[in-house]
Amino acid sequence: MNILQYLKETKAELKEVHFPGTAQTITYTIAVIAISVIVALLLGGVDLGLRELLAKLLTR
Repeated sequence: MNILQYLKETKAELKEVHFPGTAQTITYTIAVIAISVIVALLLGGVDLGLRELLAKLLTR
């Protein structure tokens, strides 16, 4: 397959793609940010807890 054929097929495929609207994009973006913050807080809490546990074990 040459590059011209590839580009024609890619253009045809992109015409069939249905992109989300503005409202849906904003909703998904907010969801991703919220989930990222929640995961960061959870991982930070686990890290803090394990660090404190390790510090107590090493000072014994």
